[in-house]
Amino acid sequence: MGDTVIFPERLTQAMDILMILQNNGYKAYFVGGCVRDLLNGQDIGDIDIATSASPENVRQIFDKVIPVGLEHGTVIVRYAHQSYEVTTFRTDGDYSDQRHPDTVRFMQTIDADLKRRDFTINALAMDIDGHIVDLFNGREDIRKGLIRTVGNGVDRFREDPLRIIRAIRFSGQLGFSIAPETRDAMIAVKQDIETVAVERIAEEMGKFFSGACVQMGMDDLRVTAIHNHMPIIGAYPNLIDKLPEPVMPLQTFGAVITMFYRLEPDVSIHEWVKRWKCSNKVKHQASELHEAMSRFETDGLSRWLVYCLPAGCYKDFTVLIRMFFDSIYCQQDITAIEHELPIDSKRNLAIDGTDIRALFPNKEPGSWIGDLLNKIEKHVVTGHLHNDKYGIRDWIKWHQHVID
Repeated sequence: MGDTVIFPERLTQAMDILMILQNNGYKAYFVGGCVRDLLNGQDIGDIDIATSASPENVRQIFDKVIPVGLEHGTVIVRYAHQSYEVTTFRTDGDYSDQRHPDTVRFMQTIDADLKRRDFTINALAMDIDGHIVDLFNGREDIRKGLIRTVGNGVDRFREDPLRIIRAIRFSGQLGFSIAPETRDAMIAVKQDIETVAVERIAEEMGKFFSGACVQMGMDDLRVTAIHNHMPIIGAYPNLIDKLPEPVMPLQTFGAVITMFYRLEPDVSIHEWVKRWKCSNKVKHQASELHEAMSRFETDGLSRWLVYCLPAGCYKDFTVLIRMFFDSIYCQQDITAIEHELPIDSKRNLAIDGTDIRALFPNKEPGSWIGDLLNKIEKHVVTGHLHNDKYGIRDWIKWHQHVID
């Protein structure tokens, strides 16, 4: 490749890290996914760097270094307002916990470092001049669209069973096929997935369902049946077969939970979140998307639906209603309704709790005030009441029954 390489801006910005390391007498390469994505013509994600410099060397060279994994040779270098993961060339010992190597040995060449990686498409390194180190025909596998383990697949997957799910994830993200021998190795040791921390599984499955080629990945998921070893899904093995066709990319794991909950309502959103050890953010996403889908099922794409749905859920909502209701709306349709709304939160109402109490000085404060504000809010949003202080006060006087 050499001089013919055209580096995207993100890699160009990271060149300084390689150059500084080299100027201090160390070897340094871009490695893994950023090289794969460059060769595959995709946008570059995280930029990882491998070097012959030890973590202590790196800390001496750069001003801002975060020691995130010194025992494994990894630090984060903060440079020009960006973060780069920098790891010393290493070989790994046994993986007794099926996640981390028991021992690591730092090396002075990139070759041994590449041999420890999971798939050939990730076992690639590129120097500052664009020269590629490719010991396992990773470039050819990228050209063929093939996911293949480095070395013996059973050994790679037993070292860290999360790699089984990563193979599926790359299938869904890249649209690559899984090599037959790699697929056979996945099937042979798939029960080991049950030893993996649920949070790690959730992260990979979130990336899988957000992949541009998730429908292709679904074929590999069904063939390998690795989902039978995941929380909840394993207890409902037909759940995967119930998914609407085609499965479309979902940007958040909350949307994934919503999708599964719609298919199997016997398992609550709360249970999904608990068993998959998700954050409260994911729980809120799932609940809000489910409520929006229920409103859509009853009233269509209404102003109240759009008002209640957070903007960050718009994209997933349009995907879900297309999958479940065959309704084609885009984000622009929702945004157009959003722009027509008279308020964007209850704080924008022309009246508040103090005003309401003043209208009823002889009535004891209580939950009725919040209930009345909720009714006013919905009437204003749906266009049945103008957001005008005096108009709202008149409405309350004529509708006193709503607080009785």
